[in-house]
Amino acid sequence: MATGSIKEELANCLGLEVASDPKLLAECQKICEIYGITPQELQYKWEAATYNHNNNFASVREATRFTSDSLAGVRDQIKRELEQDHGSAKRKTQVRSLASGVASINRNKMPFVLNRNMHAAQRVPEPLIKIEPDAVNITEISTGSRGLRVAGPSRVNFRGPKNDAESKKKRAYRYMFERTSERGQVLDTRIEEMAELVQQHYGIQEFNDAVNMTDEEVFVVGRIVHDLDSDAKLTESTLTLETSRRLSDHSGKRIPVRFHPALRIRGGAQGAGGLGLFPGAIVALKGRNGGTGSFSATEILVVCARRLAPFSFSPSMKPSPDDDSFSMYLASGPYTPDTDLSFKPWDSFSQMIRRTKPAVVVLLGPFVDTFHPLIQAGEIDQTPLDLFHRVFLDPIRDFLNLSPGSTVILIPSVRDLISTHAVYPQCEFSKLVTKSDPRIQLVPNPCTFSINDITFGATSVDVLFHLQKEKVLKRGQEVDSVVSLSPEDTGVDPLANDCRHLLQQRSFYPVFPVPFDLCSEVNLDVTHSPGLRLDDEMEDVAPDVLILPSRLRQFCKTVHSTIAINPSTLAKGVYSTINVSSSVPGKSLRERLRTEVAKIDA
Repeated sequence: MATGSIKEELANCLGLEVASDPKLLAECQKICEIYGITPQELQYKWEAATYNHNNNFASVREATRFTSDSLAGVRDQIKRELEQDHGSAKRKTQVRSLASGVASINRNKMPFVLNRNMHAAQRVPEPLIKIEPDAVNITEISTGSRGLRVAGPSRVNFRGPKNDAESKKKRAYRYMFERTSERGQVLDTRIEEMAELVQQHYGIQEFNDAVNMTDEEVFVVGRIVHDLDSDAKLTESTLTLETSRRLSDHSGKRIPVRFHPALRIRGGAQGAGGLGLFPGAIVALKGRNGGTGSFSATEILVVCARRLAPFSFSPSMKPSPDDDSFSMYLASGPYTPDTDLSFKPWDSFSQMIRRTKPAVVVLLGPFVDTFHPLIQAGEIDQTPLDLFHRVFLDPIRDFLNLSPGSTVILIPSVRDLISTHAVYPQCEFSKLVTKSDPRIQLVPNPCTFSINDITFGATSVDVLFHLQKEKVLKRGQEVDSVVSLSPEDTGVDPLANDCRHLLQQRSFYPVFPVPFDLCSEVNLDVTHSPGLRLDDEMEDVAPDVLILPSRLRQFCKTVHSTIAINPSTLAKGVYSTINVSSSVPGKSLRERLRTEVAKIDA
């Protein structure tokens, strides 16, 4: 910038008082030239340095005058800032980086909360050169620090949640802004939606209020709640029913439920011999209130869990008629034991997928786990985002470079330090996490997506463990039981029945409220709980495959028409595989799909 133009800009920014003093104007020009700042930046620094918190108006007015003394203070402030920046850069060069991939120890034990997404705003995405896409598959080329990479054409047709700006904004909602009225309305709406499903399935004319005394048996619907304000486990004696304010004559007043000795269970799984009840479950009951202060239930009506409507794709998303087979590998976090940050199980898994080159890899969080003891102690010398890039993103890119037609799907966890959304339901990772790599699909938690016309539902929350902990089994006589479509679905397997609860309740997390001693695992946002629906954006259908990682024993089970998989955690050395053969007329999905839970080779 020319000398004349600097003086003109200084005069415009700092006013007539500086412009009329040649000596002061020359000092300002010298500072701009020495420290490489613009006149506008000098003005901002002067305002910041001379800001006075004193409430005395005269002293404030005096401090805001631009003088040689105040300019000296600005010069000293600029020097201090430069020294701090230099010291920070010097410390950064001294950070130890071990070639073995193990995060080194910082003996200063910096609190982990200070590490979260540090410097994320400073990251510059790698330049992308886009090639004109075809109707289905997008091809992109990027030049970056890891060399040339090519994505596409994809070996599978992936369809995820809506990705328009409005849908993204809806998923990335502001939390901790719930209103009591909004929470109540959402809870009521869920009861009313389930009541409508029961009415349609069983042909019920109307529901009554369980609080009203009646001589004849009536149908009621509501949510199971605990009648004690404590963390005690639900029992038959503490089981209470609450309905919505619209379906109630008493503003949704709660009433205890007592089950008749000859209780019937209508529409349950054949062979189950009972039904699991837990806080938050929406149930329909038949019985009467004889004026004893409780509702005597003689029958439980189970909501149908089967597929209610076919799922349809747009023509452009139809898989190739020649071959729609594919292979999928599933792994869930944590990805390293609590004793270290070596991530050895993940290293073994990433080497394995580089050898086998599956078409799809689904990875569920947590990746950088908030609950890891070493991370909580601050014994890492990298930001969480840098740790993720080094440990996870680089191996994922290496795999995609070796297998260009493959797709990687990342599902976050509320325990992930690299996520800016620590509530459930949870939005997808920011593109900063994957450096905008188009070969990596980012989906929310929970999510529903499809691959070659096969629908998947997945969540990283351990809902199965929460259900096991909270439910109470109520035995009863089976009436009009639903016949299983698979010989292995006998109705007596507790884990399979827990998965059945999710299908019957149409929710990835039907428990409410979250168990007291497990509330740190699920920061449930009730107002946005419609995002937990199993049929969200997929119409009213049951997913073909449910991915439900849990600390419980790993399994692959058929539940009615859905295949449920618990891939356990990679920290235990356990993962899952899915192999889907080509479509053949008359061959069901269950016959095409082969699942396996495996352990990483030592």
